Amino acid sequence: MISNLIDTQLITRAKQLIEQAQTIVIVTHISPDGDAMGSSLAMRWFLQDLGKQVSVIVPNEFPAFLSWLPGAQDDVIFDKNPDAATALLDAADLVIVTDFQEPKRSGNMADWFVNHQTPNTKHHTPIIMLDHHLYPSDMADVTISYPQCASASELVYRFIHQLAIINIQSSIYNIQYSTCIYTGMMTDTGNFQFNSNNPEMYEIVAELMRAGVNKDECYDKVFNQYHEGRMRLVGYCLHTKMRIFPEHHVALIALSSNELKQFNFRSGDAEGIVNMPLQISTIYYSVFMREDTDKIKLSFRSQGDRPVNTFASDIFNGGGHKNAAGGEHYGTLREAVNLFLDNYEKYCI
Repeated sequence: MISNLIDTQLITRAKQLIEQAQTIVIVTHISPDGDAMGSSLAMRWFLQDLGKQVSVIVPNEFPAFLSWLPGAQDDVIFDKNPDAATALLDAADLVIVTDFQEPKRSGNMADWFVNHQTPNTKHHTPIIMLDHHLYPSDMADVTISYPQCASASELVYRFIHQLAIINIQSSIYNIQYSTCIYTGMMTDTGNFQFNSNNPEMYEIVAELMRAGVNKDECYDKVFNQYHEGRMRLVGYCLHTKMRIFPEHHVALIALSSNELKQFNFRSGDAEGIVNMPLQISTIYYSVFMREDTDKIKLSFRSQGDRPVNTFASDIFNGGGHKNAAGGEHYGTLREAVNLFLDNYEKYCI
């Protein structure tokens, strides 16, 4: 049996906002991953089934291996069409944000959220937040934030499950909705390798499979669709770039933009690389960093009762879950590596 995790008052308030709205916009975080796409698209399928007019906006382009998700091709990409995306936000009766907890995680949409929340705003559009990261900001009118959920997609499932209990009825187990939820849950746990020890998670998976989800097909479409360059990049990372710090059981991989270009790097090609060093029996912590357009992007992973989110938060302006976190550095790759070298001994113990 799936428990009612979300506070009843939050469910009731969110229900009211949904019922009052006709035009709804869903927004997820920059560099959308499987959970961002799965949670936002699942909400769209649910709300459309209620007769709402719904749009999904993503800050920038999502990886090609997620383009098969039901409804993904209808997403509005803010960086490609900011005027259209802003018009949708301005016209919305309700905005729902999934898988992020503060405006800056919405990329170039951050100004809309910041300006929208000022006291002098004439037209206030209510915002519902559905997120599973620590330390949610006050950007939303209804903040539904539960870090104990391994993914935002799991939280969306629980949210809709509880809405059904208080008589918001929808055919929530349609195949489109279920596929999006499952894909988000699968990707944000590394195919259920981490943050996935809650038995209720598998009860949700069972319900999704009863709705028709083919989990093997979902895995194939996400994890077996890379191009040749990605495979050669993985080999380069492990053979040439991986540095091991055995006294603290740490691995580091750092890639420059020039190195990425050698392998025809595409959005999503870095997915999963950070997990690979953890397959070494003596490695408990893994950090992957790469040079992006205007910053250094970092991923952190760990095993067991060894947190990496504090390292990401304290040193790299990030955060996340105990065993899976992210961060960023606005400077050079060399600076980011030196920050790592100066601090890893304090956090990887």
